[in-house]
Amino acid sequence: MRLIVNTTLVLGLLILSNFTGKVSEPVSMIGKVVNDFSLKNVDTKNVSLSSYKNAKGFIVVFTCNHCPFAKLYPKRLNDLNTKYKPLGVPLLAINPTDAAIYEEEVFDMMQKKANSAKFNFPYLQDDTQTVGKNFHAEHTPQAFVIWKVNNNWVVKYSGAIDDNGQHPELATPFIAKAVDNLLMQQTVLLPETQSFGCKIIYKN
Repeated sequence: MRLIVNTTLVLGLLILSNFTGKVSEPVSMIGKVVNDFSLKNVDTKNVSLSSYKNAKGFIVVFTCNHCPFAKLYPKRLNDLNTKYKPLGVPLLAINPTDAAIYEEEVFDMMQKKANSAKFNFPYLQDDTQTVGKNFHAEHTPQAFVIWKVNNNWVVKYSGAIDDNGQHPELATPFIAKAVDNLLMQQTVLLPETQSFGCKIIYKN
């Protein structure tokens, strides 16, 4: 138990070391409509929500290369996309981190990350941070489930991917539960949780 506590403490300190932005009140996005976007994928092709003609919804995850907490999740993101893309709910990962602050976030490093982690989903560069701002994303990683309602993309879930970064076998799968609720045409039972990770620093 002591080893787990100490490891968690170290991870927390690493995350806090990345926090240099101003503290702001989180904005609830539940029920809000988000705009379509077009961002460059690591294969150099642009990807938009409208690229997926038959999508019922999307899992949108804001993430990056350098954040210690984000580094715990590539396999889980692959697993989510493997499970839900065939059901009409693909996963899109978006990197909104300012590469002028973190050189690990430049496009070629994103390509290397996607290759080394064997991403089976698009990894998109939000270099203007427009999409991150549209979602009011605060951390990497932070996840959203958006659903098509009357031809609009409506936020149905916002927050953490799950509640245990280091031990996925013990985690409550928030994203999976939300998507399962929506696929069964049910209300999302837990629509909002607290995201944890490195603070997204937005350009002025």
